[in-house]
Amino acid sequence: MDPIGRAMAALWPEAEAVNLLDDGLSIDRAEEGETLSAALTGRFLTLGDYAVGPMHAAGILATCSAFGPALDQLKAKLPVPVVKPNEPMFRAALASGRRIAMLATFAPAVASMEEEFRGLAADLRPGASLTSIVVPGAIAALRAGDAETHNRLVAAAAAGLDDFDAIMLAHFSTSRALEAVRAATDIPVFAAPEAAVAAMRAAVEAAFADYDAEKGPVTR
Repeated sequence: MDPIGRAMAALWPEAEAVNLLDDGLSIDRAEEGETLSAALTGRFLTLGDYAVGPMHAAGILATCSAFGPALDQLKAKLPVPVVKPNEPMFRAALASGRRIAMLATFAPAVASMEEEFRGLAADLRPGASLTSIVVPGAIAALRAGDAETHNRLVAAAAAGLDDFDAIMLAHFSTSRALEAVRAATDIPVFAAPEAAVAAMRAAVEAAFADYDAEKGPVTR
């Protein structure tokens, strides 16, 4: 939650950012492997219903990259903008070239992210390629409270890359290593939070004229 909090404070300080968290989702998602189950999808959709119901959210910015199919259902179901965590970053990286590397720390998220990237690349930059690298030990260090080791491991992985037009840091949590990664490579590096907040703001401002504390967002 820290990376998105910093991005919101910097890029959209007048918005009220509220975190809605089920921290068991990532644990259960890791146990499932690559395929997202109907049960976990249902839990994700329940969070969305709660956000736009009693919370009166004007928009939902998802910050976990492992729930792409659930987010597609959420976007189709809800009357407010839903922004995927990585699409704005994908667009920025594809603008830099065709050979893209992605540094990930949470392996179960990679397959759905690659699928999303391929779909976007087919429209924006046909022929683009994505090489995903899962950094061993990084997410375990972060969960243990050792952000310094997390950042060092991700930066070391970036230092070993060459012949790429851009490097993406796959997850919002990985974005805390952005400065270390940029210091380790001359390749342009992109992280998700800032791009996602900009996209969220644009979507909400396009959809709603105002916000009522009791009734929620007022449609344009």
